[in-house]
Amino acid sequence: MRVTERAQRVVTPPATPGGLPPGVASVLSVLRSSAVVLDAEDRVLRASSAARAFGMVSDDRLKVDELLAMARLVRRDGEIREAEVQVDAGRGRLRGEGRWFAVRVAPLGSHGLVLVLAEDLTEMRRVEAIRRDFVANVSHELKTPVGALALLAETVEGAADDPEAVRRFAGRMQHESVRLTSLVQDLMTLSRVQGDEPLPDLRPVSLDEVVVEALDRGHVKAGAKGIELATGGEDGLKVRGDADLLITALRNLIDNAVAYSPENTRVVVTTRQCDDGYAEINVTDQGIGIPAEDLERIFERFYRVDPARSRQTGGTGLGLAIVKHVTTKHDGEVTVWSKEGSGSTFTIRLPLLHPPAGRQTPHSQTAQEATP
Repeated sequence: MRVTERAQRVVTPPATPGGLPPGVASVLSVLRSSAVVLDAEDRVLRASSAARAFGMVSDDRLKVDELLAMARLVRRDGEIREAEVQVDAGRGRLRGEGRWFAVRVAPLGSHGLVLVLAEDLTEMRRVEAIRRDFVANVSHELKTPVGALALLAETVEGAADDPEAVRRFAGRMQHESVRLTSLVQDLMTLSRVQGDEPLPDLRPVSLDEVVVEALDRGHVKAGAKGIELATGGEDGLKVRGDADLLITALRNLIDNAVAYSPENTRVVVTTRQCDDGYAEINVTDQGIGIPAEDLERIFERFYRVDPARSRQTGGTGLGLAIVKHVTTKHDGEVTVWSKEGSGSTFTIRLPLLHPPAGRQTPHSQTAQEATP
C-alpha cells in the first residue's frame, strides 16, 4: 500500500448524513470498475454487482482488510490513495489463486464518505506472465542450437586437416541448422494464429487433400522407423479455412505420432462426418501414450512430457500449441484420448462447409451462409 497523490479532493454536491450525494449513484452505475461507497462507520452504502461477485463486499461490510485500512486512512487525512491489492478467490484456495485489482480510494463529500474503485488486473497479469514465460522459453530453445552451431564451427576449424571429422561435424551442423529453422518457422506460424484477428481469405478446403498432403510430408520420417501410415473414413468432406494451416496442424499430429511410436507400428488418419454439423480428423497411433497428469498441459507452448526424448526427435515443443490455435481459428477444437502403453488418438473437430440439413450448429450455419 502506498500514497501516490496529495489531497486532490473529490468535489461533490452536499450529501445528507447517511446517504449518497445527489447524482453519485447514477455515475457509479455506469462505471466499468468495481465500486464501493463506505459511510463514516465503514458500512457499505452502495456496492456494484461486480464488487460483490469478486468477494469484496458481503452484506453491508467491506471484506478486504487492505481496502478497509486504505479507506480509514483516506477518511482521516483526505489523501487519495492507490495500490494493487489481491482479493482471495474463496475459502480453501491458495492466495496465489486470487484476483488482482488496481485500487483507487478517495474521499466523497464532507460527511466521512469514501469511494473505493477497483479495476480488475487479473487477465493483464496473466498475459504478462505468459509473455515473460514465452520469451524465456524462446531464449532457452534458441540458445541450444545456436550454441551447438558455434561449438561445431570451432571444432571444424580445428579439424581442417581431417576430412572425415569435417564431414562428421558438418553433418551435425546441418542437423542443428534444420532444428533452428524449424523452431523459427514454428514461432512464425504460432504468432500468426494465436492473436484475436480472424484469418483472412478463408476458402473451401477439401479434407481429403489436407490428409493426402500431410501424410505425404510425413512419409520420410515414418519410413525411417518402418511405421505404416494408413487412411480411412469418409471422403468428400469440406470445411472453410486456410489449407496451409490445416495441413500444418495435421502434419504436426502425424509427426508426433511417428516420433512417439515404436518401430514397425501403424499410424492411422481417419475422417468422418458428425451429426452435429462438424467433421472430425482422427490421428491414432500405437505409441507410448501420455500420462494422465500431463494431458491437460500438452497443448501449452514448449511443454514436453519427456523433454529428453523430444529433443532427440527434433521437436520444438510448439507443435501441439500450433494445432490448438489453428483449430480455434477455424471455430473448431482439438481433443486427445491417451493411455500409457496403449497409444493416443488426437481429434480435430471443424465446422463442415455443408452440414447435414436440420442439424446445424451456429458455427455450421455461418459456414453454410458464407458458401459461394
